[in-house]
Amino acid sequence: MAPLARDDVSQDEFDSTTDVALAAGGDRQAFERLYRAHVNRVFSVCVRMSGDRVLAEELTQDVFVRAWGKLGLYRGESAFSTWLHRLAVNVVLNARKTEGRRRVRFAAEADDPEDAMPTVAVARTAPAGIGIDLEAAVAALPPGARRVFVLHDIEGYKHEEIAEMLAITSGGSKAQLHRARLLLREALER
Repeated sequence: MAPLARDDVSQDEFDSTTDVALAAGGDRQAFERLYRAHVNRVFSVCVRMSGDRVLAEELTQDVFVRAWGKLGLYRGESAFSTWLHRLAVNVVLNARKTEGRRRVRFAAEADDPEDAMPTVAVARTAPAGIGIDLEAAVAALPPGARRVFVLHDIEGYKHEEIAEMLAITSGGSKAQLHRARLLLREALER
């Protein structure tokens, strides 16, 4: 990782770069500073993509555990926050794949298919006449549509990048985004 001149970057970026170098060398206090500086954004990405705050807390911790183990791979070609964000997206996507495999395996072993995939009713807590919360509407989206919506409309990825991340076509990404927007519009108009 090439050192940055102090005039070329903001103080926060310089501090992060310094802390990344120290943490890569095993400095736990430097890593703790990185954690504190980035935990809220990582959690935000995890909760938006998973739609579950409890799961997002677990995924956030997983992101930082993996970041600690992979700091030596960070080459400094992009901002640390960008690298960490990409790591967070990958952790969430891998968790979804693992959960999908676990459900398929569990369903194959179950005697009663209805017991294999329990359904969860989404309760609407807002009184009648009050619009549904946007975050709740996003969380209620089908998983594929939610992931594409979050990656495209919230995180700013292009359809080609999303297609590569999710192993789908860019047309599939566009279709999922269209579906997500329609479902959100319907949910918010109720």
